[in-house]
Amino acid sequence: MYRRFLNDGDYLGIITQEALSQMTRGYAERFVQAEESAEMSIVEYLSENYEVERELAKGKYIADYDRRITFPVGAHIYYEGKICEVIRSLCGFKMPAAVDYWEEYIDLSSEPPAYPHYSQFGTYHTGDATEYNGILYRCLCDNGWKFGQVRIPMVGGWQQVESTPWQPVEYGLWTVVSYEGAFYTLVSAEGFDYNLTPQESDCWGAVADYDPEYNAYDLNGHDYVVYQDMVFVPETDVNADVPEFGQHLTPGDPRNYNLKKHMVRLALYELAKLIAPNNVSVVRMRDYEDSMRWLSDAAKLRLNPQIPRKVASDNKPVMDWQMATFQSDYDPYKNPWLT
Repeated sequence: MYRRFLNDGDYLGIITQEALSQMTRGYAERFVQAEESAEMSIVEYLSENYEVERELAKGKYIADYDRRITFPVGAHIYYEGKICEVIRSLCGFKMPAAVDYWEEYIDLSSEPPAYPHYSQFGTYHTGDATEYNGILYRCLCDNGWKFGQVRIPMVGGWQQVESTPWQPVEYGLWTVVSYEGAFYTLVSAEGFDYNLTPQESDCWGAVADYDPEYNAYDLNGHDYVVYQDMVFVPETDVNADVPEFGQHLTPGDPRNYNLKKHMVRLALYELAKLIAPNNVSVVRMRDYEDSMRWLSDAAKLRLNPQIPRKVASDNKPVMDWQMATFQSDYDPYKNPWLT
């Protein structure tokens, strides 16, 4: 699936929301078609001398905020429709685990392959290996973002609580028992009658099912939850951090301004062609021609597009063979093979 470098708001600096809606007619896939074509032109012109793919990736991998994900300092996310930089780590919520999802793994082969780094947006199947914080792990149970089970290796937060079937005997406060398919804990010893079942006595409280939307689990030692027919209690903070501007986030766009500016122009031209290829406005044509001229000049090193240059094996910028061999003057306009 194509990951977009642009977002819908980027177009509003050039055209109005009404005009943009008329061009797309409510079909979001038209943005993808137009931006794919624009990106192909940009990469075709600039990939030889510039790290354009890396710059494009900075925009393509800005993730929407998700409570399941832990975002480190320096990451960029979409939050409330804005691109923001994370200035204080945002921890995601932690779910109870009824099984072990990862184990440390040692590859004893003579030439072990390069294992991929763990990603919270990845999908892992039993037997997959990944590297996390310099340690190799092997997947014991399917998990990952697509499964709705983001399980960071060796990161837990919940402890399983032992329970026994209810019997008419004395119980201590906060003891957990099972009765007729449900779990109960003794919440009050006042007036406790051990002959009354948990359903008949107000001294017993039902243990609720785990809810990932609930974000106020307490570390009091008896905030029990039921998950996959087991009872768990938090042993560390398992709640997701609530993002706050100035505390966790600050507005910040990591995308290259020149790439964004010219991709918007090229994409708008492509959008116009999708609707009326024989009736593209003069403004769209002029912007398209200006951007293509900018790409041509950047590819011939006539201007600085503010994109990092590609580096050869000698750690020097990659040089076009004509310039390396025949250059007679540092003014590119005096070298006819560049025109």
